Order: sequence, then structure tokens, then C-alpha cells
Amino acid sequence: MDFITLLFIACGLAMDSFAVSVASGFTISDLRPKNAFTIALFFGFFQGFMPVIGWFAGYNMRDVIAGVDHWIAFSLLAIIGLKMIYESAKMNGKDRGNDPPKIAALLMLSIATSIDALAVGFSLSLLKVMIITPALVIGLVTFVLSFLGVYIGDRFGHFFEKKLELAGGVILIGIGLKILVEHLSQ
Repeated sequence: MDFITLLFIACGLAMDSFAVSVASGFTISDLRPKNAFTIALFFGFFQGFMPVIGWFAGYNMRDVIAGVDHWIAFSLLAIIGLKMIYESAKMNGKDRGNDPPKIAALLMLSIATSIDALAVGFSLSLLKVMIITPALVIGLVTFVLSFLGVYIGDRFGHFFEKKLELAGGVILIGIGLKILVEHLSQ
């Protein structure tokens, strides 16, 4: 897998976390760098770790589904992308609150936003892509975008949230189509 494709996957996956970070930044009235770092650390860690879990699950099933692996990878990415597009259409704005998210809330949000990364890890194992570099890139991109997202949310609120979720969905569907076309043309 080339690095540009990996960056697009990482950016696509990070859009959920970025959108939640923007919303979190909007809800924190007295934002501190520690708040942004904590939020970004949770999202970056889970987005980087979940593909590893998905990769090991897919690695164990690779031989069984080798003939249709490209269809599975495409389907998973398309479903994730369509889900993100659908969720972008139903997002609402929130009123500004006072406190940063609690650890329990961050844990739940981190897991919820990284389920897509689990499916991508599964897809990468079917494509016989080693997981170390993708997991690190996905985690790092998510960390950086989430950190920035908190500050963007503090400044601009929910203006960008829907558009980013939509863009992430379109990117993942495009990558799924690319995988499908490459495998069908071989």
C-alpha cells in the first residue's frame, strides 16, 4: 500500500474523532492545552490500536476468504463511508457547556469512533498489508487532527463538523472503490 493511500485512509478514519473533538472544543468554556492533549491522546490511541485488533482477526481468516477479500474490503469501507455520510446529515449543534469530557465519556467516545478503524484493520489483513505502519500513521494523524479539532471547535463551533464527517465518508468509499478496481483488473 502506498503512503498517499495510507494517509487518505488515516484522514478518512480520523474524521469521526475530529468531528467529536470539534464538538468537545465547542463545549469547553475554559479550554486548556491539557484538555486538547487528553482528548487527542484518547482518540489517537484507540484509532491506532483498533486496526491492530481487526488485522489479527482478519489474518486468522485470510485463507478462508481469499477469493472474495477485495469484495469484503470494498464492502466494509463502503458501509463505513455511507454510515459517516448518513451521520453527517443528522448531526445537530449543541450549546456550549463548561467542562471537558470526563475520562469515562472519552473512553466511550474513543471506542465508538474507532470501530471503523477495526474494520479497516480487518480489510488491511485481507490485502496482506502489514499493520505496524498503518496503525502508527492512523494513530498519529488522528492525534494531530483531534488536537487541532479541539481548538477549531473552541473557535468555530459546529460550522465544519458536518462537512468533515461527509468528506471522511466519501474518502473511505473512494478507497474501497480503488481496492475493488485494482483487484478486479488483475
